[in-house]
Amino acid sequence: MINFKLIFKVLGQLMFLEAIMMLVCLGMALFYGEDDVMAFLISIAIVMLFGLLLKYKGRSAGTSMSRRDAYLLVTVTWVVFSLFGALPFVISGYIPDYTDAYFETMSGFTTTGATIIDDVECFPHGLIFWRSMTQWIGGLGIAFFTIAIIPSLVGGSMRVFSAESVGPIKSKVHPRVSSSAKSIWLVYLMLTVGCLVSLYLCGMNVFDSLNYSMSLTATGGFAPYNDSTGHFHSAAIDYTSIVFMFLSGTNFTLLYLAFFKRKIRNLFSNSEFKLYLFVVACATLGIMYFLMTCNDYSLTRAFRSSLFQVVSFITTTGLFNDDAGKWHHITWVILSICMFIGACAGSTSGGFKSVRGVMLLKIVRNELRRILHPKAVLPVRVNGNIVNTSGQVTLLVFFALYMALCIFAYFCLICMGVDSTNSITIALSCASNVGPTLGLEIGPTVSWNILPGVGKWICSILMLMGRLEIFTVVVIFTRDFWKDN
Repeated sequence: MINFKLIFKVLGQLMFLEAIMMLVCLGMALFYGEDDVMAFLISIAIVMLFGLLLKYKGRSAGTSMSRRDAYLLVTVTWVVFSLFGALPFVISGYIPDYTDAYFETMSGFTTTGATIIDDVECFPHGLIFWRSMTQWIGGLGIAFFTIAIIPSLVGGSMRVFSAESVGPIKSKVHPRVSSSAKSIWLVYLMLTVGCLVSLYLCGMNVFDSLNYSMSLTATGGFAPYNDSTGHFHSAAIDYTSIVFMFLSGTNFTLLYLAFFKRKIRNLFSNSEFKLYLFVVACATLGIMYFLMTCNDYSLTRAFRSSLFQVVSFITTTGLFNDDAGKWHHITWVILSICMFIGACAGSTSGGFKSVRGVMLLKIVRNELRRILHPKAVLPVRVNGNIVNTSGQVTLLVFFALYMALCIFAYFCLICMGVDSTNSITIALSCASNVGPTLGLEIGPTVSWNILPGVGKWICSILMLMGRLEIFTVVVIFTRDFWKDN
């Protein structure tokens, strides 16, 4: 049976983590002396109260965690964090509708970056910082963060890692999962600090640098300005953003080995990284061509805009320095392919993941060879690892579920009156945790506020499922999950 007491205990501890996050934002609100101070005080009190209640409910729980416990814990954690994370927006009155506030918070924690806010620049600094912090904590995962810092989870840390980690192939830096989690978080922190310093040197003030660094390294997409990085009209800021988006879309284990173990050759010999690099290069060149021929862009402007948008879409960051909604429609197709493929597994990005693309291409190649050589034994190898038959079946099932969810969301949005192009790109954007969408009504620089309430809840669920790789959420709704062991 599911150990609900253990789940309550861990959730209670995580609620204190969320309260600490809000406390930092309260300090920001007090520093700027704006009207969101009381909203954070009330929110912190509510979160602490529920945290204590959950801790009390789970006071006699052990530390051993089953696989079912882990899957339920991870899913419930993201839902609960978003439920309480919406409070500062609602209590302050800046997002009075709870549906909108929940959508915004879920978008932050899942690093989707889709927003219902039409004018973010009218928000106080504390709330803007809260938006940025939600996506930064959600970047590598709330429960994954817990593995590194909360000893009570040691008994089931591997199961939590399996439930929340992104990608079909799990790679570890150290034999112990907690040590691996700390090493990966070290890379994450170094990227964030490096990005912050670089943006500050490029001319941003400290507050903007902090917000954009959290957004870039989490591949989240929230920005403190309505026109994202385009607000600065700075080539230096754009290219710095490109570098850190690209690095944040790379497998963090590979980055750790490259920068801390000096195994740079591992990075460039990795099949997934090579596909990631190839797609970025091809998509950039393709969009450059159409920008120069159809939109009369100069070579330098076309390169900068196309590279920024391609990296932003493939890493599922969603920041923008140009309005891709005004580009030739064929560029929308290229960007949609980028948002579907996604960057590397083991990074903060979403999407189908390049490693799955590598596996799928090799499966197709082997099947074509099998037609000519029916008795041939053709293993699927990815970076020296053989993907067994069950792994290949899992890949195909994931692909089928991914497409089914997108089609379902597409159908629902069409029924709600959303135009066809927007419907499919909204579905892809949510399932891949990208943020911007392409279409006639909602462009990449426009908020999602016009979506009906039911559509926002559907999108919120799809964001969660996309962030947790679908299986973690879907398995909870199966009959076998709730049966006795």
